[in-house]
Amino acid sequence: MTTMNTYTQDAVALLTQLIATPSVSRNEEQAADIMERTITDMGMCCKREGNNVWIIDPQYDEHRPTLLLNAHIDTVKPVASWTRDPFTPTIEDGILYGLGSNDCGGGLVSLLQVFRHLTARPQSFNVIYLASAEEEVSGVNGIRRVLPLLPRIDVAIVGEPTGMQPAIAEKGLMVLDVKALGKSGHAARNEGVNAIYEALDDLVWLRNYRFEKVSEFLGETQMNVTVINAGTQHNVIPDHCDMVVDIRTNEFYENEEVFDFICKHLKSKATARSFHLHSSRIDPQHPLVRRCREMGMVPFGSPTLSDQALMRFPSFKLGPGESSRSHAADEFIKIAEIEQAIGTYIRLLDQQPIV
Repeated sequence: MTTMNTYTQDAVALLTQLIATPSVSRNEEQAADIMERTITDMGMCCKREGNNVWIIDPQYDEHRPTLLLNAHIDTVKPVASWTRDPFTPTIEDGILYGLGSNDCGGGLVSLLQVFRHLTARPQSFNVIYLASAEEEVSGVNGIRRVLPLLPRIDVAIVGEPTGMQPAIAEKGLMVLDVKALGKSGHAARNEGVNAIYEALDDLVWLRNYRFEKVSEFLGETQMNVTVINAGTQHNVIPDHCDMVVDIRTNEFYENEEVFDFICKHLKSKATARSFHLHSSRIDPQHPLVRRCREMGMVPFGSPTLSDQALMRFPSFKLGPGESSRSHAADEFIKIAEIEQAIGTYIRLLDQQPIV
């Protein structure tokens, strides 16, 4: 029987390989190769679509509920303030440094060991493990490409770094490009229609409006104007003013609904870049969430986005590491966090009901 120590050693060995293999979003081919080879060497059969790699429970039974274990293999680009080589995995005092170690390599390698454990024992549910690509850019060749190829999923755990506390709700994201129109003219003669002034009422409304439905875990749906561009030179009245609005929705609002509402209140023309990054949640009384509480974990709401936004089935984030380390210089994860995560996942799931 495989021991917890072996699971941890195998997880860390895989993670060091992945750190040493650059896998910035849309360039994950080599990391996907490593995942494919590792899974094959474990004696399991995997499938691959693009740079997404997954394993379906060898005992899969369509009459049983199905659990998805998901984490991503891509990383952001390293920031300039790294004091180490981000692609050289280094272990010091039980801490593994390297790009992607925390976000979300720790969850990726831990969940693979959990899949290995669960499928070696009788379970009342199916398990699917998915290592997905392009998460950091919400790319079309990431999990969106894979989900239509999978069997029906009843619930998912996403291995993002949460300090092994369950994030049972996650804010959605919608970005709007807003354009106020005016008419150019000579500033000295006060000619034309100033597009900046045309935008003022819309800016005030965007700043002041508060959506009524407030989430227990996510708080309010928020709107922030984050970019404004207008004008070409000091003596020309600007004929257009372009704004970018960052909108973070809670679980009570669909992005399309919010967009339609905003358009009715703006004089300027708004265009949504996409609608697909919805807020997500799982019922606080779901059996897995209840078991998390029984194990001493504390559910919370996450402001950060993940592939969970693309899942139209119940899901929650639970993974080793801390969100505050993600995208930061000298990113790291503790070996003890990986070991603890594997044990926690197994206690949560092994021979337990998932629906």
